[in-house]
Order: sequence, then structure tokens, then C-alpha cells
Amino acid sequence: MRTALITGVTGQDGSYLVDFLLAKDYVVHGVIRRASTFNTQRIDHIYKDPHNSKARFFLHYGDLSDGTGLRHIIERVQPDEVYNLAAQSHVKVSFEQPEYTADVVATGTLRLLEALRDYMQNTKNKSRFYHACSSEMYGNAPPPQSETTPFAPRSPYAVSKLAAYGYCVNYRESYDMFICNGILFNHESPRRGETFVTRKITRAMTRIKLGLQDKLYLGNLEAKRDWGYAKDYVEAMWLMLQQDKCADYVISTDATYSVKDFLNQVAKQLELDWEKYVEIDPRYFRPTEVNCLLGDSSKAREELGWKVKTSFNELVTMMVEHDLELARQERTLLDAGHIL
Repeated sequence: MRTALITGVTGQDGSYLVDFLLAKDYVVHGVIRRASTFNTQRIDHIYKDPHNSKARFFLHYGDLSDGTGLRHIIERVQPDEVYNLAAQSHVKVSFEQPEYTADVVATGTLRLLEALRDYMQNTKNKSRFYHACSSEMYGNAPPPQSETTPFAPRSPYAVSKLAAYGYCVNYRESYDMFICNGILFNHESPRRGETFVTRKITRAMTRIKLGLQDKLYLGNLEAKRDWGYAKDYVEAMWLMLQQDKCADYVISTDATYSVKDFLNQVAKQLELDWEKYVEIDPRYFRPTEVNCLLGDSSKAREELGWKVKTSFNELVTMMVEHDLELARQERTLLDAGHIL
């Protein structure tokens, strides 16, 4: 069995990647941050007590701000593959916490690369490294954006991701490490965090449908994004590390929709007039906006054999159905006299 180590394992992508790798008969180790409350909801369905002889998924406390801790984890796990998915990944928050974002996203990646490089030099073992980049690195570069499009980041998050991308390229060229940068365009799912605009919309509109909420406050409705399904995208991560040579790849659907388009599709499925419920709040606008992200994933399709399996409408339907069920559960509790 091959062994994989995943940072950011409790996130949307991390949880889908665990599902995928366990189905491929991997032993999977995940890095989680210590917290006083449980934050493992996305992976609870696959976690087994480590005393269970059939367990193949294990968790370790760690943080990208702690290089020594990362070294200890790598030495214990001895991974064949490392997937770096951890980040402060909210673009708007990165304007409010730029130093923290830079430390975790950029310098944190450097700490992990250094820990892995030392491990490989000391043991002579070969590990492969996947780094999660972001389409936000392109900023307002003219679409479509491919691996050869010049980057023009417009947020502390995007700048930090670009620095991490540069570290990965440098370590690949300097130390002959197998490192792939996956430049993933926006990818969503029912497991997406509720502060991200797509899930914020599906969560709020389904609650409005059932009388649990009156208003939805949003920012820039004209921003266009290339939205795919996170479960499809984790397969691309794995495919990158199975190639004979390492390279960087754009992963996208090659189609773009505005926030308003997403909102229209959700409202259509719920038979709601969203204009009655949505209000624009200037607080949700970014200091520098990114107008249009549209990927060109032809390289990944040709070299990895990867393809999109889930359409935009299918993705929206999946998210609406999931959140409508959550809203029904809330409605049932409220009707039974429970205070939410």
C-alpha cells in the first residue's frame, strides 16, 4: 500500500481526496490543527479508531506555521505522496489578515518543502509533492487563463499563493524533487464552507424557501468564475503525481458564470424570485476585484486524461438538494419547539 499525507485534510478538498485515496487502497494520514471544538465533520464518515486493525486513515496534530512539527509528522508517516491543501483560503479575509495569510499560505508551504527535502536527503526515500495553487493568481489577466498566462494577483491570498507556487518551482529545479502545482479554478460542493459565495447562496436561499431566513446579503454579482465540482478535481491532483514527469496544470471546466448566474440557477430550482430577498452590502466587495476567471485545461485533458464529469447545472442541483434537506431538518426542529 502507498502512503499519502494530506495537509488541510478537514477541508472540502481534503475530505474528497481522502475518500478517493482510500478507494485506491492507500494508507492516508491527515494533518489537523488543534482546536477546543471538533472540526472534523467532513471526515467523520471515514474515520475509524486507530486501534481498529482495519483503519487506514490516521490524524496528526500539526500546523503549517510549525516547521518542527511538520518534520516530525513526515518522519513518522514516511509518505510516498504529500498533498498540500492547507491554507487560509478566503480571499476577502486575506485583506483583513494579510500577515497571517502570507505566513500560512506562502511561508507555510516553504516550511513543508524544507521538511520534506530534509526527510528525503536523510532517508534517500523519494516522495512526490502536490501543491494546491489558485486561479486567483491570474487576477485580471485576460481570459482564458492557461499555464502560460502571466500572473497578476490582486489580493494578499493570491500573492501568497503565487509565492508558494514560486517556491515549488524553485525546489523542483534546485533539488530534483517531484513537485506539481495544480492551478485549480473555483470548485464547489455540498462540503464547501458556508462563507464562500456559492454555498452562502444555496444555504440562504433554501432557508428562505422554508421561512427560516428573510434576507441574503451579497457583494459583487457581476464577478465571473469558472466553477467545477471539487470531487472531480481531486482526481486531477492524484493524476498529476502518477505521471513519469512532474509539471504544473490548470484544472477547470473551461466555462464561466457570474455570481448572478449562479444565483439565478439556484432561485430557478427553488421557484423563488431572488430579487425580493437579496440585498447588496458594500462590505462584501474586495478592495481590488477580479472580474473574470476562465480556465484553459487542455494540457490536463491531453496529458493526464482528466475530464470534467459534472456540469454547472448538476453542481448547483446537488448543492441545492443538500442544503434544502438541511433546511428541512431545521424547520422540523423549529416546528417541534426547539430554539435554533
